[in-house]
Amino acid sequence: MSDTTPVRAPRHPGIYLLPNLFTTGAMFSGFYAIVVSIGGRFTEAAIAVFVAALLDGMDGRVARLTHTQSEFGVQYDSLSDLVSFGLAPSLVMYNWSLSSLSEYGPLWGKVGWAAAFIYAVCAALRLARFNTQVGVIDKRYFQGLASPAAAAVCMSFVWSMEKFQVSGPELDMFTPFLAVVVGLLMVSRFRYYSFKSLPMGDKVPFLWILVAVLILVPFFVDPPRVLLAVFSLYLLSGPAVTLWGLATHRRRPRRGVT
Repeated sequence: MSDTTPVRAPRHPGIYLLPNLFTTGAMFSGFYAIVVSIGGRFTEAAIAVFVAALLDGMDGRVARLTHTQSEFGVQYDSLSDLVSFGLAPSLVMYNWSLSSLSEYGPLWGKVGWAAAFIYAVCAALRLARFNTQVGVIDKRYFQGLASPAAAAVCMSFVWSMEKFQVSGPELDMFTPFLAVVVGLLMVSRFRYYSFKSLPMGDKVPFLWILVAVLILVPFFVDPPRVLLAVFSLYLLSGPAVTLWGLATHRRRPRRGVT
């Protein structure tokens, strides 16, 4: 009779359910945006991407609050972001406006899908770069426009135009520039404030409550235009802050130089 004890097969590690449910919901919202945009329901598609952004912002906070962070959750979140803020906005923009460029000829049709692809691949590159630099970069700033903010710029534009009954084909000469510029800003070196240093869980001055009310009231009055204005200003803030910092650094006198 052998004295050797049987070797048990290693147990497969489980995954945390709650934060990954939020991540799955964000991915579903992005997928839903693609599906409804194929059917021409572009307002629903734009709103679905914003729902995805809301859920994406919650999964990480839920994981930290419940101490359920995991490497699986990090990787799953990145894949969800690629669907919701990379593929979904690019395909919504394509179905809404870029596809109509094919009416001008085969070459213009290629310009349309190329612009959509540039946006999608820039979102993928932005996410890959963020994952490799997450431990070494200043958490107060993003390097390049974050993919949820990029998606918000494009989708608030679509939502606003749809609200004022401006169709995508009417803007088919502008939307390629929008898709490409927003895409390139994602992989740029411009610094964008991340808002991660704000005291979310601490006591804040009473004035902050008033500021929050002044922001929320216009949002509920006219959500698409307010979102478009806010995220367009945020998009411009990166180049402005970076260039201002470079100009200030150049004007600063060197030590020992009179």
